[in-house]
Amino acid sequence: MSGYPTGVAGQLADGREARPVSETVRQWSGPICAVDDELVHLAPDQAPVRRQTVLHHDAVTIVALREKEESSQEDGAAEILMVRQYRHPVRAQLWEIPAGLLDVEGEEPVAAARRELAEETDHEAQHWQVLADYYASPGFTTEGIRCFLARGLSILPPERRTRREGEEAEFVPTWFRLNDVVEAVLSGSLHNPATVVGVLAADRARARGWRGLRESGAPWLRSPRSL
Repeated sequence: MSGYPTGVAGQLADGREARPVSETVRQWSGPICAVDDELVHLAPDQAPVRRQTVLHHDAVTIVALREKEESSQEDGAAEILMVRQYRHPVRAQLWEIPAGLLDVEGEEPVAAARRELAEETDHEAQHWQVLADYYASPGFTTEGIRCFLARGLSILPPERRTRREGEEAEFVPTWFRLNDVVEAVLSGSLHNPATVVGVLAADRARARGWRGLRESGAPWLRSPRSL
């Protein structure tokens, strides 16, 4: 026995808490993020610690899934829609599920997800549920991400499609078997965290018969400091 406490399922819920901050200096600001330097008081009897925080827009991601008679696979296997995007910070082309920033004031997350799915893949979906909520990297950035499951998919007519520009102009929406994508995640072939989280969550949720998924407008522990 290690002597450490044993947790119970009821404890497994993150909660909001804010430690006192005695100094905040905005070091830099741009269109999608800003950088603050702060003195944070972790405990009353300890000296404050200096932390840098990247304030960022929150984001949405979408696992667009079809199976059975809707699948393009001969055996009706589940498949998901992906795009390949150049990511300059890591100098790599990454296969990713559709995604986008919550940078339209007042736009609900599910509305943003609908917009991003249409803009990036020329598809729309009838059914939306939440697969997972998480922070991109809570050690330094405020960015929170909500991953949606989209089903009941149909392709948009040409007149309703968005002209893609910049890096998105290279997108070729492509269907992959879900099992193949799961294997690519586990083998280390895929590296985008939104894809890893979304694919593994979708695979697990499907194995449970989609039971227990939250509605598209479910509460979300978003950072109060996200842009």
